[in-house]
Amino acid sequence: MLLELKVNGRLVRREVEPRTLLVDLLRDELALTGTKVGCDTSQCGACTVLLDGHAVKSCNMLALQAQGRELLTVEGLSQRVPEPLREEGLHPLQAAFWNEDGLQCGYCTPGMILAACDLLQDNPDPSDDEVRHGIEGNICRCTGYQPIVLAVQKAAGTLREAGIDPLGRKRGEAGR
Repeated sequence: MLLELKVNGRLVRREVEPRTLLVDLLRDELALTGTKVGCDTSQCGACTVLLDGHAVKSCNMLALQAQGRELLTVEGLSQRVPEPLREEGLHPLQAAFWNEDGLQCGYCTPGMILAACDLLQDNPDPSDDEVRHGIEGNICRCTGYQPIVLAVQKAAGTLREAGIDPLGRKRGEAGR
């Protein structure tokens, strides 16, 4: 079947089998390997991507369910914010995870960052508990979560100061 969707800002057209999972399309067909396969049961969150701005687990979603929609992976995230906010080409969330030691092995990091992105769209100044709740569908086996919480809060501060949400929209703009 013909699948058309926007991935990281560009139109993608592919013939896919009806049973193709979204994670397999991303990794195998589009070479977007930041999206990880951890458990294949939507329990770990390593496969989290943003579909129309909302966090979804791509390991339990058919590619055809994304027909005509907009998908954002960790590879396209930095392009959503203005250049001056990018630290060495990284989105503020990516830079904060690096600077605050919010990653160790890095396997959960792309999914964790995109879950945090979803949270920060609606809550620009989350408390520790709100961050923990916002990322609760994503499992990290390395950090103990406190560095991740600090990273999300640091990025939130950067984005607030710039007056934008994590997708680069001015705060208060419609679209969420």
